[in-house]
Amino acid sequence: MEPIKVDFTGGSGKGSGKGRGKDAYLVPDKSVIKLIIRLVGTVVGALIAYYFMLPPMNFKSLDMYMYFAVVIGIYIGLTFLLSPKPEYTGYVKKQSIPAIVVAGVLAVIVVVGFLVSSVFFRAASYHKIISVDDQKTFETDISEADFTSIPVLDDDSAAVLANRALGDLASINKVSQFEVSNEFTQINYKNEPVRVTTLSYGDIFKWIKNTSTGFPGYIVVNMVSQKTDLVLLPEGQYIRYSPNEHFSKYLMRHVRFNYPTYLFDEPHFEIDEKGQPFWLCPVLDKTIGLFGGTDVKGVVIVNAITGECSEHTIDQVKTEKSLQWIDSIYSAPLLVEQYDYYGKYGGGFINSVLGQEGVKVATEGSNFLAKDDDVYMYTGVTSAGGDQAIIGFVLINMRTKDANFYSVSGAKEYSAMISAQGEVQDYNFTASFPILINISGQPTYFMALKDSGNLVKRYAMVNVQHYQVVVTGDTIAKCTEAYAQKLKENNINIKVDIDQIENDTQNAAEGGQEAPEKPDTVKLKGKVADIRTAVMNGESVYFIKLENNKAYFKIKASDALNVVILNVGDTVTVEYEKSSENVIDAVSVK
Repeated sequence: MEPIKVDFTGGSGKGSGKGRGKDAYLVPDKSVIKLIIRLVGTVVGALIAYYFMLPPMNFKSLDMYMYFAVVIGIYIGLTFLLSPKPEYTGYVKKQSIPAIVVAGVLAVIVVVGFLVSSVFFRAASYHKIISVDDQKTFETDISEADFTSIPVLDDDSAAVLANRALGDLASINKVSQFEVSNEFTQINYKNEPVRVTTLSYGDIFKWIKNTSTGFPGYIVVNMVSQKTDLVLLPEGQYIRYSPNEHFSKYLMRHVRFNYPTYLFDEPHFEIDEKGQPFWLCPVLDKTIGLFGGTDVKGVVIVNAITGECSEHTIDQVKTEKSLQWIDSIYSAPLLVEQYDYYGKYGGGFINSVLGQEGVKVATEGSNFLAKDDDVYMYTGVTSAGGDQAIIGFVLINMRTKDANFYSVSGAKEYSAMISAQGEVQDYNFTASFPILINISGQPTYFMALKDSGNLVKRYAMVNVQHYQVVVTGDTIAKCTEAYAQKLKENNINIKVDIDQIENDTQNAAEGGQEAPEKPDTVKLKGKVADIRTAVMNGESVYFIKLENNKAYFKIKASDALNVVILNVGDTVTVEYEKSSENVIDAVSVK
C-alpha cells in the first residue's frame, strides 16, 4: 500500500490541532519523480502541439495565447492523471497554481489587448488604415472596355477547365495520381489575365507514392480565351513545397520554422514572367493596439521547387523592378475589411451605429480586373441601410493597396446577376459575379452565364444606372450589339465597333484559344399553329407553336423582326437549343 504523506506547512499550520487542517494536503509517493514526468511530458506535448498548431511566437497573435492555453492544459492534465485519488486534490491544486497564474496573466494581456485595440476607442485609427482617392471620374479614369483582356471566367469555371487539362499527365505516366487544387490566384502573366493553381494528391496512397518527388507542374487558365495549359516543369524539377503536402514539406510548417515570430496571411501561388513557381506568404502586422488594424508589412517569397525563402518589405515590392512580377500581396477579404473601416468610421464609432451619416460599406462579393499590368480588386459600395443599390464602386490595387472610389449610382451586383439569369430562366443558367466595365462611357456589368457544369454558354450585360437594360448573347459581339440597341431604345446612344469586337474575339479563338462552348442547336420546319405575345422587361416577346409540336418557341421581336408579321398557317424554320421544356428559347425564326 502506498504510504500517505501529509504536508502541514504554510498558512495557519504554525500551531497544533484543528487550525492546521485548513492548508493541509496529502503528498503522493515519489512526488519528485512525478514532477519530472509532468515537466518532461509538458515539454513533449508542447513540442507536438507546436508542430501541428504552428503558432507565431508573437504577442500580437491570438494563436500564441491559444497555444499556451493548450500547454497549460497539458501540464494541469498530467498533474491530475499522476495523482488521481480524491485525497490528493489539495496537492493537485497546489501544483497547478503556477500554471494558473501564468494563464491568468495571459488572459489579462488578451483582455487589455482587446480593449486598447477596440474600434470604440480607436475609430479614427481604423478609418485611416487605408487611403482612398474619391475624386476619380469613371468616364475618364476607366478605359473603354477591351474585350481581349476582360476575364470571362470565375473560380468554378476555371476549375472545370483545369480538370480537363489533367489528361496531359499521360505524357509522364502520372494519370490519376493528382487532382486540381481548389485555390486559384488571378495574375497578369505576359500581359494577359490568367488564373494559376497547383496540384494536390488524389488520396493518401497517391501521396505516399509521389511525395518523394512532388508535383510535376501547375495549371494556367487564360481568363479571356479559356485556353488551359498544364505546365510541366523541366525534367528533374518538381514542386516540393505546397499547402497540399505534409510534414516538413508542408508550406506553412516550412515557413514557420524559418520565421517563428511572423504573422502570416494565407499563402497563394504565383509564377514569374519566366514561368517559375513561387508561394507568396504576406507578412501581417497589427497596427492598432495589440490585436487591431491588420495590415501587410511585407512578404516572404518561397521557391516552390527548392523551398528557398526570401523576405521583402512592402516598399520593396512596390518599387523594385525585380519584384514587379508579383501581382497580389493584399488578399481580397483584407482589402474589403479595410475599406469597410474607412467607410464606417470616418464620423466616429457612435455615428457608425447611430445616425450613420456618410456611412458606406462594400457590397457582398468581389471580382478582379486587369489594369495597367496590375490586378485590382473590384467591389461595389452601398449605404449602411442595406438597400439594393450601389452609390459607387472601389478599385484597389492588390500589390500596392492604392484605392480609388468612383461615384456611380445603380443596381447592386447580385441584383444584376438575378436580372441576367431571368433573361435565360428557361435554361437555369447561373451568372458569374459581374465585372464593371466602361462601354462608351456607360458603367456596365459584364458577366458570363454558365450551365450546371459551370461551362460558359452565353454572356450578359446590365447597365448599372439603367438596370432595366438587360441583354444576353451567344458571343461578346452579339451581346454588345444587343446592348447598344437596347440603350438606343432608352434614348441612350453609344458608339461601339461590333465588327472590331467580333474580329478581336475571333482572332483570340483562332490563336489556339478556346472559345466558350455553344449549345447544340437543331432546326425545325413547320406551319405556325398558334402565336401569342407578351411584354417582358419592356420588350415584345413572341411565343410560336408549330403544327405537330407541343412546345412554344420564345423569341424577342428585337432578335427576329419578321415575327411581328407572322400569321397562323405561315411556314417557318425555327432554330433552337435542344430542350424538353414546354417553352423553348429560339435562336432564330426564319
